[in-house]
Amino acid sequence: MMIGLLNKFQDLMDGLRNLDFLAPTALRIYLAPIFILAGSNKLSNVEGVAGWFASMGLPAPELMVYLAGGTEFFGGIALILGVAVRWIAIPLMFTMVVAAGTAHWENGWHVAPETELTAPWEWRTDLIEAGVERRDRARSILRRHGNYSYLTEAGSITVNKNGIEWAATYFVMLLALWAMGAGKFLSVDYWLKRRFRPDQP
Repeated sequence: MMIGLLNKFQDLMDGLRNLDFLAPTALRIYLAPIFILAGSNKLSNVEGVAGWFASMGLPAPELMVYLAGGTEFFGGIALILGVAVRWIAIPLMFTMVVAAGTAHWENGWHVAPETELTAPWEWRTDLIEAGVERRDRARSILRRHGNYSYLTEAGSITVNKNGIEWAATYFVMLLALWAMGAGKFLSVDYWLKRRFRPDQP
């Protein structure tokens, strides 16, 4: 009886596969504005970003700004439209690998040094402890000398540890899009495939 009930639940879940386009659509909608904004910020401040890239030892920093910024900006537009999603996911993933390896790796995994959220693969626990200590000290100073309730109305005071967490998360999301594609119905890719490759599953 229990197996029969579980099978019925599984049949119900299998019947919902018509909605499988929702996952890639949600990923695209989530990622697109992030990449569009990141790319736009780079392209609107080429000199400043190139200086930052140079300080990290990246070769041809100005060219790298245009490549990274263009990939992010136009890649974000492609994601929102659902155009060539599997293709654009590849250079976007590469951009995330470069960002993680150059700008964030030395800071470990986490973006924020919160001890209760520390993942077991965090390799800079020293920065977690140092960040928590400095965050608590900053909060203490602000409580004593500032209007703390005003300063924290829009969110609590914390320290940006700036690890690879977001770059890695975006990479995984892009990897899923590379594997799944743009999704049915709400993407240009879907309609192009129906028109020009109708025999493909």
